[in-house]
Amino acid sequence: MNAAPTTAPAEQADTTGRPLPIIAVTMGDGAGIGPEVIVPALLHADTVRRCRPVVIGDAERLRQAAAILGITCEIVSVDSPAEATPAPGRIHVIDLGLLPADLPWGRLSAVAGDAAYQYVRVAAELALRGEVQGICTAPLNKEALHAGGHPYPGHTELLASLTGVEEVSMMLSTPRVKVIHVTTHIGLIDAVNKIEPGLVERTVRRGHEAMVRAGVPDPVIGVCGINPHAGENGLFGYGEEEEKIVPALEILRADGIDAVGPLPADTAFFLASRGDYDLIVAMYHDQGHGPVKVMGIEAGVNLTVGLPVIRTSVDHGTAFDIAGTGRAEAGSMVEALRQAAEMSTTPAR
Repeated sequence: MNAAPTTAPAEQADTTGRPLPIIAVTMGDGAGIGPEVIVPALLHADTVRRCRPVVIGDAERLRQAAAILGITCEIVSVDSPAEATPAPGRIHVIDLGLLPADLPWGRLSAVAGDAAYQYVRVAAELALRGEVQGICTAPLNKEALHAGGHPYPGHTELLASLTGVEEVSMMLSTPRVKVIHVTTHIGLIDAVNKIEPGLVERTVRRGHEAMVRAGVPDPVIGVCGINPHAGENGLFGYGEEEEKIVPALEILRADGIDAVGPLPADTAFFLASRGDYDLIVAMYHDQGHGPVKVMGIEAGVNLTVGLPVIRTSVDHGTAFDIAGTGRAEAGSMVEALRQAAEMSTTPAR
């Protein structure tokens, strides 16, 4: 890649005259492909039309990424998101200056892991103060994050901690299917033990709210079972569906939420991909992640719902094996920015 689409002029309002939301874009692990997907994504015409992005990261690393990609652009340091005045070919960054100039690409680094944490911390503070309306995160490396002294399982739990929220949900979105998870980064036995009607109900409600914000006023939500064939009327498992899921569905339906299930997971995703369901509720990590990544990892977006602001991310990792080579694809970051803009609140004039 040696160019980025910049055909659209930079604007501060959309076609209806509403101010564009300001989106904080965290740079992720600076040794990974985050800088290489951020540069072309922020210059992309679709991004320029939809939001005012400001990177929380290291300006010099972004310049290095632009040079690797052969992209000519202006990377400007600002002190606050409000200073990020849109202009074609310009990228604004709140420069924390945490990375050494000679940081190797594609290698695990505790320094880069700590920096990735600091980028997210600053973005969360900006969001809580209302200076940004959404957060879009480039990938971090969990091992590097831990080596840097921050033992969080990932972005989801980190942002929940930084914003003081006790419970959030992970949603994966692709052009063919959207999935929200009842449990995520815990072992399978622990996940089954953790699932209970209240958690299922709250997860479905968060998913329903997110779909309404995304422009689907009456979403049809398919809720997976836990066991094969959703228990097959007691044939598989120990009645987990009846105990842990059905009571939640009864409450949700009584409140007018169209929640269908428990569904056999091996067919639910096929039905969603053909349009039967707007959102699928997965009970545990691999039940949701596996099908989503088969059906659309290239354009996949990871959303955290339940935070004070919407947070989106690419649905891929740091890709150390290709970092610094210019081979990273920016499509998922463009889509993550699009969905962040679409689902974020509109700033006050």
